[in-house]
Amino acid sequence: MDQALSSRPESSIESSIEVDELGKAALTSKSVSFGGGADDFESDDSIYKAVSRAAIASLVIGVLATLSLLFVPLILLPLVGLVLGIVGIKNIRAFPGELTGTTIAYLAIAVNALFLIGSPALHTYTYLTEVPEGYIRSSFGELKSDAYGYDYPPPSALELNGKDVFLKGYIHPTSIVSGAAQKFILVPDLGTCCFGGQPKLTHMVEVTLSGDNFARYAQRQVKVAGTLHVDTQLKPIADLQGVYYQMDADIYRGY
Repeated sequence: MDQALSSRPESSIESSIEVDELGKAALTSKSVSFGGGADDFESDDSIYKAVSRAAIASLVIGVLATLSLLFVPLILLPLVGLVLGIVGIKNIRAFPGELTGTTIAYLAIAVNALFLIGSPALHTYTYLTEVPEGYIRSSFGELKSDAYGYDYPPPSALELNGKDVFLKGYIHPTSIVSGAAQKFILVPDLGTCCFGGQPKLTHMVEVTLSGDNFARYAQRQVKVAGTLHVDTQLKPIADLQGVYYQMDADIYRGY
């Protein structure tokens, strides 16, 4: 065997050495290439940024703030959204390497600012112009009895007897069974309206519409204007105990 090895040409031995060296070089090259890929992966991972939660929350509230155009208590909603948008901008500036979402935050701030200005302006304009000429504004606050007293018309309600008043409220569900009607019971709040039951006697007004006015039941506020009659004797009505207040309404707005 020693003779066989010694008989191999020197060129063959050198070639084998070269192949081994090339193989090692190739393996080393692959290892370097893989190592570089890992570094690149770590680099890509390190530049990932999370979207600011405050910015996202501000934008969501900005969308919900459209409801502030319909419901007065929600006019503070865009204020909350505006504050969250500002917080989002500050957080992004404080941690620029970790957070993103500047565009979302600025968009949310603009939307919330629009509703923060627009909603109060709309409700103020509506309040100043909604009472028809010749009628006086009234509310269930003047009609309700004392919370801990006898359920009977208070002096403020007796003073409205026979006067043309403007009143807002909700249609009680039992007063309109189906379709359209010219007579229904008006109650002060959405809870009484939607859940039914027997409201307090001074929390109900029996409204009779005149002319071609018809009402349909819906869970939204309605506005009526007409002559209010305050009885000192309870008037029985179907499905409810009775009412002290009745209105002959000339104007009905059910939108």
